[in-house]
Amino acid sequence: MVNPMHVSAEGRDRAGKGAARATRRGGRVPGVIYGNKQDAVLISMDPVDLQKQVSMPGFFGRVFDIEVNGTNHRVLPRELQVDPVTDRPIHVDFMRFSASTRVAVEVTVNFLNEEGCPGLKLGGVLNVVRFAVELLCAPDNIPETLEADLSGLEIGDSIHISAISLPEGVEPTVTDRDFTIATIAPPTVAMATEEEDEDSTGAQRVDGVSGGEKSVDVEGDGKEKT
Repeated sequence: MVNPMHVSAEGRDRAGKGAARATRRGGRVPGVIYGNKQDAVLISMDPVDLQKQVSMPGFFGRVFDIEVNGTNHRVLPRELQVDPVTDRPIHVDFMRFSASTRVAVEVTVNFLNEEGCPGLKLGGVLNVVRFAVELLCAPDNIPETLEADLSGLEIGDSIHISAISLPEGVEPTVTDRDFTIATIAPPTVAMATEEEDEDSTGAQRVDGVSGGEKSVDVEGDGKEKT
């Protein structure tokens, strides 16, 4: 079970855009708590505390215990509005949940044991297809991260979602295929060398052409062609 983040908020009396603007003028961020067949609760939060939480990875996948006027609400962040200029939060929505609630959340993938990956030791490149995977699970069972083990992988090998261990009751939202998380790609230097070999025609070229300069091809008869 996840450990919820404990934060505090103050209740608000009025709803509407005018009331929200007044809350922001007072130096707070307006928000609302809703869901689980209970009445919505209007709140305001300290902007520094909220920005700190938003700046941490996985904001929308973390469970929060929000205390409002002595009452505790266990919630998930569902929507965040930010200022288009400053990128600071200007409104936040939280959703209550019950034991039967299942939600779709994105969880970051961490790649482990790079030192034990033969493909990387030979100059291969970790090509990440999905930095995060969307999972369907109960809010109290959201994993903090997913772990992809690179041990023993050679150049050309791939890691699929089936290779990642998921907690009981947790499944990817995509279930119709064993999708790829990452691959060990060939060395980029080797690929560049092969491309250069394919492009080579036996002619010499003067590089750095710009402005009034010209390129010169030296043909087999020794004459210059402009």
